[in-house]
Amino acid sequence: MPALGDEFRAAREARHLSLSEVSEQIHIRSVYLESIEDEDWSAIAAPVYVRGFIRTYARFLGLDPEDAVERYNELLGDSPAATAGPMYAGRSSAGPSVWVLVAAAAALLLVAFVGYSYYQFQAGQQANSSGTPERAAATPAATPAATPAATPAMDVTASPSAATVLPTAAGNSIVIHVRQDSWMRVSVDGVQKVAGILPAGTDKTFYGKSVTVRAGNAAGVDIVVNGKDAGNLGAAGDVVERTFSLTGK
Repeated sequence: MPALGDEFRAAREARHLSLSEVSEQIHIRSVYLESIEDEDWSAIAAPVYVRGFIRTYARFLGLDPEDAVERYNELLGDSPAATAGPMYAGRSSAGPSVWVLVAAAAALLLVAFVGYSYYQFQAGQQANSSGTPERAAATPAATPAATPAATPAMDVTASPSAATVLPTAAGNSIVIHVRQDSWMRVSVDGVQKVAGILPAGTDKTFYGKSVTVRAGNAAGVDIVVNGKDAGNLGAAGDVVERTFSLTGK
């Protein structure tokens, strides 16, 4: 049986497609597709994203996505000393696993993100209790002149414990609830507001006329538009991009 990466490359070349052409059709960066074909998993980071990309790429090429993921899982199960793949080449068996380093880095980022989110939440609570302009942001229709033209939308980030008190019925609003870790990119009225990995439990609220949401793990992202539950973005492991109109038109 050919190596997993070689099988992907052969299937793509049989269709006479370049990496950039595939990237345009399935919305996965060509550098990640190349990493799959080279079995350079460390270039994609967390295994949950590798599995999602493998499923999407395999489905596009007509390969069995679950079989491809199972073969990837088997590669992860090998010990560093027994693995002949490129991600372990030239590395001492006594050295730390690359996944240990990745997990440690992810844990540090998660701690920093949670701390920052908690600080923002506390600051917002204090501002609301003192009657500062943060309170006025909850009812943008009553103070249209207070919103500068250069910043037509606002982003409210709350800690996971504050998810139940997020505004869900305000007009021209979208609430994004992340139930599973997911790479996200959010643009409001054409202006990018978020780009990066958001951990499970994150809630974000945006105000504007139109919001475009792109997620690398669509099943783990729930959407509420103008107070109405729009469900999740898509299936597990799918990369999905959707645009929501917040004006009701």
